[in-house]
Amino acid sequence: MEDRPKATRNGRAAAKAKQVEAELIAVVVSVNDGEPAVLTIGQGDCLPSGPFALEHRSLQSGLRAWVEQQTGHPLGYIEQLYTFADGDRADDGRQQRVISISYLALTRKEHATGASSCAWRSWYDYFPWEDHRLGTPKLIADVLKPRLLAWAADAEQNATRSERRRRAAIAFAFEDRSWNEELALKRYELLYEAGLMAEATRDRRSVASDSTAGTAMIADHRRILATGLARLRSKIKYRPVVFELMPPAFTLLQLQRTVEALAGRLINKPNFRRLIEQQELVEETGKMSLDTGGRPAKLYQFRRAVLDETAVAGTKLPLARG
Repeated sequence: MEDRPKATRNGRAAAKAKQVEAELIAVVVSVNDGEPAVLTIGQGDCLPSGPFALEHRSLQSGLRAWVEQQTGHPLGYIEQLYTFADGDRADDGRQQRVISISYLALTRKEHATGASSCAWRSWYDYFPWEDHRLGTPKLIADVLKPRLLAWAADAEQNATRSERRRRAAIAFAFEDRSWNEELALKRYELLYEAGLMAEATRDRRSVASDSTAGTAMIADHRRILATGLARLRSKIKYRPVVFELMPPAFTLLQLQRTVEALAGRLINKPNFRRLIEQQELVEETGKMSLDTGGRPAKLYQFRRAVLDETAVAGTKLPLARG
């Protein structure tokens, strides 16, 4: 009889433990025909994911297993993104507390075959306001700006109204501010807070009944995708991770177009080539490409010795401003 209270306590603790689930989520990125693409499953509204199980040797091995099982696609380069543990994350009726550990994976186009259950989607399908290669998207001026300013004006206190306007101006380059491509996650979270995302309406966090452009995703997968987008845009400026997305041999124009696709910005061509050459990031293969539609172009390859050199820490790729 004396053991019963202890057993009851242990049983309750075990029940509570069962309510916590660790989920592994992959943001798998490739650049296909000049478009940054993300690997999705379902109806294009879900990132590859699955629970961390006892049979998994490590978090990364578990993630690789789930991605390959769901997409038929083996992962190469991978790094941890962020751990999401908000108490109200799940929107599918589960009783468990879901802790999601997200990863960013980079792969090359020729490896991007996948299985019938998955699809590659441009990440600009989910964030159409992020692609500035052809100038500022009309969506920002025609839709997002007036709605964000109306959201700011709805605040009850003057200080809150001013703060909302300031945040919107910084995130979306209002009031003659410069566009910062690295603020992709902040822009998503601001639109969510303002009730302009389908996810916000679904999660009952908004009084708005409509949503802006962009494909919605389940749970907070679009937020996780935005985290990957922001991380990669920042990282390509100071680490040579972009070469994980390139074929073994490429032209300098192909390399430039890949960086532009990821950043959603155009790059000054002479400055880009000068910086690539100064930092000795690539070396000639001795071969030429005949698929340029014009004059043959030299083919280059990533100089992997740069990974062992301290100069790599200062590697920067120039992005045009304006």
